[in-house]
Amino acid sequence: MSDMYRDPWAKREAWRKHPIFSQRYYVRHMFPGFTLGVSAFVAYLAWEKFAQPKPAHGGHH
Repeated sequence: MSDMYRDPWAKREAWRKHPIFSQRYYVRHMFPGFTLGVSAFVAYLAWEKFAQPKPAHGGHH
């Protein structure tokens, strides 16, 4: 009797419940290169601050 009330389209609609289509997934993957970009920018700033030679200020403004 339970087969009589079973949804024949359930298998075809199962993809809608997949985790990749959840709101949480979209929020987490909204900016895919953001972490890499921020870390590269911080590394560049650190290199600019510590590795480059300091310009000589000869008393000029």
